[in-house]
Amino acid sequence: MADLGFVHLGFGPDCVEYTQAWEEQRRVHAARFADEIGDTCLLLEHQPVYTAGRRTADNERPLDGTPVVDVDRGGKITWHGPGQLVGYPIMKLPRPVDVVAHVRRLEEALIRTAADFGLETTRVEGRSGVWVLGDPIEERPKIGGLSLDFDPRLTDDEFDPRLNGPEYAPSNAGQRREDRKLAAIGIRVAKGVTMHGFAINVNPDNTWFDRIVPCGIRDAGVTSLSYELDKEITIAEVVPVVEKHLNDVLEQAELRPREIESAAG
Repeated sequence: MADLGFVHLGFGPDCVEYTQAWEEQRRVHAARFADEIGDTCLLLEHQPVYTAGRRTADNERPLDGTPVVDVDRGGKITWHGPGQLVGYPIMKLPRPVDVVAHVRRLEEALIRTAADFGLETTRVEGRSGVWVLGDPIEERPKIGGLSLDFDPRLTDDEFDPRLNGPEYAPSNAGQRREDRKLAAIGIRVAKGVTMHGFAINVNPDNTWFDRIVPCGIRDAGVTSLSYELDKEITIAEVVPVVEKHLNDVLEQAELRPREIESAAG
C-alpha cells in the first residue's frame, strides 16, 4: 500500500484543543472517503482533556465534575494532554473492515517504537493498547497492608479507587509493580475509513489519570516512556520513530476484509 502521509497539527505551546482536532479529523475523513487525499495520520499533543468512548460508565468519570467530552470512538474514558503523543490514522480499508486487525497493527507499531527506546512492552489478552507487564502477583508489594488476594478493587463492588488516594492511584502502578498501560487505542470506522487512533504517554503528568478509572480498568494503571526508562524522553524524539514504525507495519500488512462466516444451508 502507499505510504501513510503525516500531518503535524501542533505540539508543545501549539498543542491542539480537542474539539478543534476532532473537527479536523472529520474533514480529513470526508476527503479520504472521497479519494481526494491518500491515507493520512494526524499527529499532535492535546490541551488537557478527558474524553469518553461509548462504553464509559458513570462511575468511571471524574468525581469533581471536571468536564468530559463524549466521543464516537470505541473504548471508555481516558485523558489526553501535554507530554502525550496522539495519532489519528485516517485510512481507507477493505470492507467489511477488520477492526481487530487494524488495532493490532497500531499496537505493533507502538511496541516497536518503545523497543527502539529500550523499553519492552506487550499486549494483554482482552485489553487493547500497549502494556508494561508488572511482577507476578505474589511478588508485588501489599496494598494498604492487605494481601492482594483481598484487593478491594477486585473483590468489593462498592470500592472506588478514585476516592482512596495514592495507594490505589493509576499513576502509581509502577511503584506497586502492577501491569501499566503505556499507550491506549480507541478507533471508529465509518464508510470503511478509520478515525481516532492511539495515544502514547511520553512524559506527561500521569496524575491526571487519577481522577478517573482509565479505560475502565481498576486493577492496573498507567505509565510513560520517561518513567519506565528513568530519563526524560521528549515528544520530538518519539514522533519520527512512531512515523517510521507505522509506515513499516502498514507496508508489511496484507490488508484484507474481515471474513464473514456464511450460515450453513
